[in-house]
Amino acid sequence: MSTLPVSTWSRRTHTCGALRRADAGSTVVLNGWVHRRRDQGGLIFVDLRDRYGITQVVINRDDNAQAHEAASGVRSEYVLAVTGQVRERPAGTTNPDLDTGEIEVGEIERVEILAASQPPPFEITSDRDIDESVRLTHRYLDLRRIRMRELTELRFNISRVIREHLWERDFLELETPTLVKSTPEGARDFIVPSRHYPGQAYALPQSPQQLKQLLMVAGLDRYFQLARCYRDEDLRADRTAEFTQLDIEMAFVEREDILELIETLYLRLARELSTKRLLQEPFPRITYADAMERYGTDKADLRFGLELVDVSHAAAGHGFRVFDQVVQSDGVVKAVVAPGSAAFTRREVDRLQDVVKANGAAGLATIALNSDGTLRSPLARFFGDDALRELARAAGAEQGDLVCLVADKRETANAALGELRLALGEKLDLIDPDVLAFGWIIDFPLFEPNEETGGLTFSHNPFCSPADDSFDLLYTDPAKATAKQYDLVCNGHEIGGGSIRAHRAKDLHRIYQVMGFDEDSIQEQIGHMLQAFEYGAPPHGGIAMGLDRIAMIFGDTANLRDVTVFPKNQAGVDLMLQSPSPIDSAQMKELGFAMHEANN
Repeated sequence: MSTLPVSTWSRRTHTCGALRRADAGSTVVLNGWVHRRRDQGGLIFVDLRDRYGITQVVINRDDNAQAHEAASGVRSEYVLAVTGQVRERPAGTTNPDLDTGEIEVGEIERVEILAASQPPPFEITSDRDIDESVRLTHRYLDLRRIRMRELTELRFNISRVIREHLWERDFLELETPTLVKSTPEGARDFIVPSRHYPGQAYALPQSPQQLKQLLMVAGLDRYFQLARCYRDEDLRADRTAEFTQLDIEMAFVEREDILELIETLYLRLARELSTKRLLQEPFPRITYADAMERYGTDKADLRFGLELVDVSHAAAGHGFRVFDQVVQSDGVVKAVVAPGSAAFTRREVDRLQDVVKANGAAGLATIALNSDGTLRSPLARFFGDDALRELARAAGAEQGDLVCLVADKRETANAALGELRLALGEKLDLIDPDVLAFGWIIDFPLFEPNEETGGLTFSHNPFCSPADDSFDLLYTDPAKATAKQYDLVCNGHEIGGGSIRAHRAKDLHRIYQVMGFDEDSIQEQIGHMLQAFEYGAPPHGGIAMGLDRIAMIFGDTANLRDVTVFPKNQAGVDLMLQSPSPIDSAQMKELGFAMHEANN
């Protein structure tokens, strides 16, 4: 058995997903991969697959012995060209799961083997879990799987709709450089040494932040691109070192203009490309302070309730020293109620303890409102029955519920109970996977504490404008200033964020001063921005939306790598290309740098 010379093979007349009953009687040529093969002696059935679908091919020895002989040697993932006639399937043999399920291609004239295949390291036809390292090593095979093809096409269609939406609104799609200057934007840069300038380097862009603002100074008042971005940071399932973001900037706008643009875009994306139900429109708007108090996070999952409740007033003053001391030192006692969970076992409660302790809390106290009307709580020896019931009422609990309490600094209590809320939402099956719950988080602080220096650093990025009532605070009490920052969240993920920018040179200069930069450092980092702003910078703002993350949500996967064509693994390694890899010594010498082995 041999494959045909490249120049002689028959090119397809139709794709493997195109044929229907109306095509019966037509002679066609199909090209594709062997998805499945069933040999019944005189009859060989081949499911031929390409990107567009699957068509059943029936090779009958009585019709064409030569074609049957050729088909006898094919195996899974062989590449074939098949010439034959479309016909309706016999009664009782149609396949409603296939778009082509009413027809088959028979009366085969020719079977051509265009390429043979080694046995794949995993079943292309299987939906079962496959070790990710094997999938990533053979990504070109993984992408043949129907599920991966669907995710790849979903991502393409998200890009398509985005472009259509913005083109219709007079946006210019412009490219910005990939080799840029290293600036502080929240993560480590990937650097690229310069051969022409020894000892100097470019950085790969964490985002086109400064460049898109300079486009506004240039008068190109509606810009977007699907920008590749690079951040050298610790990886996780929903974070990768290189990613794509929808990058937008607009001049002569305020916050409402950008929120309206993005909301209409994401409503369109959801309606055209997702089967999930929209929970609420227009999208709710929640201040950063409220999000932290109610959900314990600024990327709240709004698909379910279980909001955090401050019960400090009902918890203090009953002789329980832990609660009393926390409240007296400006901490809080906060609660989240697990509905119908009063009968949780000791082991189940211990797991809840583990969640809050892993997120910084000292421990968890509980009150079980048993179905028989009694109470069960380790607090019973400090609180009377009436005081415990009052505490449970303050938390919003009812009979059959379990009240979970954390006493700590406000930030710690919010973070711990926020994670506990998510754990309870999953355990109690409160999170509907078929819902899209979008929401805007607004009114962020302009600065946050810098744990390394003890000073202040930017909350989101250093180019945010103070809120209208915070310009004076920027100069007098910057820690209290709020920003014109906004994030869009969906199902517990931050899918994008942006701000109205500080477009006056003096305000941007002041922001860097607050962060502890001296004059030389300010000029080194953003001197070009400050200079540009002296030439008539318009009020402007923008946003960056994670393309990979919304594809992940729409595609019902928890892993960004599933919606990236050629991803790195969780350790940042490309298993297919075996990258990163050693650099040739001659290349290193040419670049003028040396590699040092890391200490073990």
